[in-house]
Amino acid sequence: MKICIFGGTFDPPHIGHLLIAQTICEAENFDKIIFIPALIPPHKQSSPLTPVNLRLKMLESAVASNPHFEISDIEIKRGGVSYSIDTIRGLKSERGLTRNETYFLIGSDTLGEFETWKEPEKILEECQVIVALRPGFKPSTVESWILRKVRFSNIPRIEISSTTIRRRWKENKTIRYMVTQPVWEFIDRHNLYS
Repeated sequence: MKICIFGGTFDPPHIGHLLIAQTICEAENFDKIIFIPALIPPHKQSSPLTPVNLRLKMLESAVASNPHFEISDIEIKRGGVSYSIDTIRGLKSERGLTRNETYFLIGSDTLGEFETWKEPEKILEECQVIVALRPGFKPSTVESWILRKVRFSNIPRIEISSTTIRRRWKENKTIRYMVTQPVWEFIDRHNLYS
């Protein structure tokens, strides 16, 4: 089994998330892409988030039709701040995975702050980190010991963000083609982001 962990707040999950996941799944021949919604993201602790049960339901509706996509609620069950190292270790233990079977996907926009994460060296020891290149990435902003141990993947660049979607919704602008229809309906039904 070869899996790729794809964590985030998914507030809301959007087409960019799904396209990145599908592309990386095909490029790397993953058996599963495991979406993991963060309970309390370490770098966004002061930001208001949609309650995790609603983010989880949106994510379920977004990925339901893809047999290669799966969701794990490991960070929700664990409680507290969602540190990647704890999630990687927990998922490997839960599923009996080795380092060579476990991949962790991050965007190049977050690679610059990777050294500030909890136990970044251990993350690189526990799994293989794949970095999705984003516009404006400068390798010079990343420590060389990190660059030597990650793998870059050139995947489609989709300039959609959850922040933009939430803002557009508040401004009564369309988010059509940014999220799946079930996610749009969920946002509307639960009056999120108003």
